[in-house]
Amino acid sequence: MQKPIIVIGGGAAGILAAGIAAQNGARVLLLEKKKRPGLKLCITGKGRCNLTNTADLREFIAHFGINGRFLRQAFHRFFSTELLVLFASIGLPVVTERGGRVFPASGRAGDVVDVLVAWVKSFGVKISTGATVERLVSDQGQIIGVVVNNNMIAAAAVIVATGGASYPDTGSTGDGYRLATAVGHRLVPIRPALVPLTSSDPAILLLNGLQLKNINAALFVNGKKVREAFGELTFTDTGISGPVILTISGAVVDALNEGQKVELHLDLKPALDDKKLDARLLRDFQQRHQEELKNILRGLLPMAMIPVCLAMTGIPDGRLGHSVTAVERKQLRCWMKNFIIQVNGHRPLDEAIVTAGGISVREIDPRTMASKIVDGLYFAGEVLDLQADTGGFNLQAAFSTGWLAGLSAATIHADTRPSDDSTINP
Repeated sequence: MQKPIIVIGGGAAGILAAGIAAQNGARVLLLEKKKRPGLKLCITGKGRCNLTNTADLREFIAHFGINGRFLRQAFHRFFSTELLVLFASIGLPVVTERGGRVFPASGRAGDVVDVLVAWVKSFGVKISTGATVERLVSDQGQIIGVVVNNNMIAAAAVIVATGGASYPDTGSTGDGYRLATAVGHRLVPIRPALVPLTSSDPAILLLNGLQLKNINAALFVNGKKVREAFGELTFTDTGISGPVILTISGAVVDALNEGQKVELHLDLKPALDDKKLDARLLRDFQQRHQEELKNILRGLLPMAMIPVCLAMTGIPDGRLGHSVTAVERKQLRCWMKNFIIQVNGHRPLDEAIVTAGGISVREIDPRTMASKIVDGLYFAGEVLDLQADTGGFNLQAAFSTGWLAGLSAATIHADTRPSDDSTINP
């Protein structure tokens, strides 16, 4: 019997790898440690699954930071356009929303998993669930199989697509790191990315549950602005979250790990410059000169923020509009344009959307996703040291690297020789 290409992990990268390898004539065995594949896919995009983004190639790569150029080859071979063609061909309508984000038209991530599983099965991929790979087996620098439940399974090639170490309940428990380092690969230290941040500022507790839209958040490290993002922010019982925070969180985690001071400066009125905001305040105070300041500010701030604003500026909430001084008006304006939050930490890795760090891309051939260390070994998806902003970028990287790994393994290592008699197939 033909030795299979074994794919370890039934997430986005693993499913694409299995499907394209089988489509190109290989016998494929997909090993998934959970009871069913695609569990993490089912919770992405708050259960809606942000499949990809319509951004062009240059912008896409920029969202991955310094390692983004590694993805150029994979994206040239299989990018968002090809992914959407694939989904159309297997019966998954999609919609494009604000920011170029692409979702299944149904709004259900489970539909994505269903069509992908049906797709790989149509090419004869065998999916074995409840299968935890204990180790990779190599001989003289060549992968020859894997060990599952103390049984050796011979393989023509192995694709590791086990994901990172975030959301461990979905099966992403860092298995790929263990497997790869055991055969000589280097691991870039893993850490949370796209993760909520924590703060001990008293104001944060008063704002728990408040969501702000269309604000600008600037990240300051040791007093220097290093990054900023525009969009939505949510206050939590321990700090801050939301798309804006997740976008800059990777830089925050790295700065905190280095013992640096981290602050967020929020511009709550980015559409108004200082002059226009001052004019707005002056007009409101003149027109509503007999009303209390706390009521006047309702036209500019959410109700929950008004006590925080007045406490931090030191202005009595009972002050009437006509008695607000020019100095106090400046204090209000400056606070709205520069609300500072001290950041003291972040939520743990198991709450992060993705994992930063992973298998060093320097040890992977970007043209094939093949290991440069062990022949017949491939990597795809979040197990690699690749991470991007929110918006569908990370999932596209998983799909693209999985597709390239599957195609390369099928083209280079598909085996037509009989399996060894000692091979035990699940």
